This record gives sequence, C-alpha cells and structure tokens, in this order.
Amino acid sequence: QLQLVESGGGLVQPGGSLRLSCEAFGGTLDRYGIGWFRQAPGKEREGVSCITDSGSATDYADSVKGRFTISRDNAKNIVYLQMNNLKSEDTGVYYCAADTRRWYIGAYYCPVSLMSYWGKGILVTVSS
Repeated sequence: QLQLVESGGGLVQPGGSLRLSCEAFGGTLDRYGIGWFRQAPGKEREGVSCITDSGSATDYADSVKGRFTISRDNAKNIVYLQMNNLKSEDTGVYYCAADTRRWYIGAYYCPVSLMSYWGKGILVTVSS
C-alpha cells in the first residue's frame, strides 16, 4: 500500500518561499502521477499542481502559475512543490496525492475526486 508523507510546511510572511516535499513509502513513485492539492478553512479542496509519472507533463492552477513549480526525483521517491512569492490566499492544508492513471482535458491534469492515494496533509500559513 502506497503511503505519502508531506513535509516542509510552516509559517511564512507574504512574499516568502517554501518548498513542500511529498515522500512515498511502500511503493516506487515512478509509477504514479502526483498532484498537490490544498484546502483553505471553510473551502473545498482544490488542485494546485500535477506532474506525470515521468515528469514529462505538468499542470498548474491559474492562481499559482509563475509562482509555484512542481518537480520530482524518482530516484529519491520524492515530489517537490517550490512555492515562491507566497500570498495570504495560499494559506491552507496542502496534500499530495498519487494515481497511476492519467487524465486529459486538452492538457494533463489531476482530478481531486479520482486520486487514489493521499497524504495526511501539511499546514502552510502565509501571514505577517
């Protein structure tokens, strides 16, 4: 059973940066596409970014394009989310999720309701 563990969250000031990590246990990550999702207080969980198993394709929510970068190191079984120029609206619990399937609506994406494996989440707070 694949297990995912997020790390790297915390409190950061607006304009600051954080790098989240999603480490996999119990399986080799190179079989899975990985998505990052977030949930702000009182809001539904939303997609942030997604990367295919090989890293050949990525997807970003419009709200984070140009500020966040997803990458992966399959040799280390880790996927990263580099978050720069953070804003207060980026505050929330961030989750990584994995699935062997690929979805496309024109471009590759990761549907929040269909991902098979989920981490427990990690809190990111952007505040001065």
